[in-house]
Amino acid sequence: MAVPKRKMSRSNTRHRRAQWKASTPALVPVTVDGRTLLVPQHLRRAYERGLLRPED
Repeated sequence: MAVPKRKMSRSNTRHRRAQWKASTPALVPVTVDGRTLLVPQHLRRAYERGLLRPED
């Protein structure tokens, strides 16, 4: 694991943290029980296999 060689200033730490932005997951259409749903792309296979059930 990377370890910093010296202490980072509070200003630099907060500036670095402020650059992280969460993005919404890409949604893809999936047909489950005759209904077309939009689900996150990484969960598509689970919905197709029936491991996850859509919430009503």
